[in-house]
Amino acid sequence: MQDYYEILDIPKSATAEEIKKAYRKKALKYHPDKNPGDKTAEAKFKKISEAYEVLSNENKRSVYDQYGEEGLKGAGPGGMGGGFSSMEEALRTFMGAFGSMGGGGGESIFDSFFGFDTSSDERVLRQGASKKINLTITFEEAITGTDKEVMISNYTICPKCSGTGAKSKKDIKTCPTCSGSGQLYQTRGFFSMSTTCSSCNGEGQVITNPCEDCHGMGRIKKKQKVKIHIPAGIDSNMRLKMKGYGDAGDFGAPAGDLFVFITVSSHDTFERQGDDIYLHLPLTFSEASLGCKKEIPTPAGKSYHINIPEGTQNGKTFRIRSLGFPNIHGSGTGDLLVNVAVETPINLTSNQKELLQSFQQTETELNHPRKKTFFDKVKSFFKG
Repeated sequence: MQDYYEILDIPKSATAEEIKKAYRKKALKYHPDKNPGDKTAEAKFKKISEAYEVLSNENKRSVYDQYGEEGLKGAGPGGMGGGFSSMEEALRTFMGAFGSMGGGGGESIFDSFFGFDTSSDERVLRQGASKKINLTITFEEAITGTDKEVMISNYTICPKCSGTGAKSKKDIKTCPTCSGSGQLYQTRGFFSMSTTCSSCNGEGQVITNPCEDCHGMGRIKKKQKVKIHIPAGIDSNMRLKMKGYGDAGDFGAPAGDLFVFITVSSHDTFERQGDDIYLHLPLTFSEASLGCKKEIPTPAGKSYHINIPEGTQNGKTFRIRSLGFPNIHGSGTGDLLVNVAVETPINLTSNQKELLQSFQQTETELNHPRKKTFFDKVKSFFKG
């Protein structure tokens, strides 16, 4: 034997209003349109509708309390001693509990079908708008990370009324037009339609004496300084999300977010490629030929000595480990790549020219022995 009180999670001493409230809560949860194809939810919906049909009727409840479920048998379709014969009967009970309220504070079947709950104590409030700002940082700041302070203009919760929009709590009244539901209902046969209440804009409440500072909005426009932490390794076109730093929501709803779009300035000396940094190092002809030791700058601001071996060719790249950008996700550090550019000397002095010509002569003799001319080959032919 099923216990109707247990099905609705209410005591046997529950009032008519408590029975209705318990049923509304469970009916919305297990309604077939919210649980398509769920046979378990459908069965529960029938059971709670059956329990409500009995307990909401004073005569039937009296019989049930005295004789139990057996006492209701034979009482016709409304008695439901054997349960609902179809889902249609359960839906009609649902319609009766919701549609019969005529805009008096309950949800309509429209709310159930589309998932809206517009009761005044559980109305959905709008989250505040999110904001976007652009922030440019230097190449060095991107390597080390930094903190920036910016000025933004946002809607913030009114400090005088704490976001209520009213001068005091007693100045907030239930909307007389929709009785606090935020919706106006029209029942036409089997269907119940709802529209947003124009008197309270769907809030379910009206303010009779608005706050002097925010004029009933619950928010005021205010400039404020925001400290933004820029992590090391950030790059251009990346964005940071600062949760809750957008506009304040309506009457205590969550605030929006602040999105910070980053641009990293280019550098005169270094060039970034991913987490690696490239440095172009010019070498003279003699430095590349004889080898040398060069002092180079690093992105961190310290100098570094690199050994250039003799015979270094133009375009040679030397890799210095872990002197690049730190990975923003924490997976290591990039490298510093030193690319050599051998410069051809210009505006030579006569002495320099003589030295190079002498070098050219020895280079020709060592690496390019004299080839036989056409006449040398002819002479050799006839001699042979």
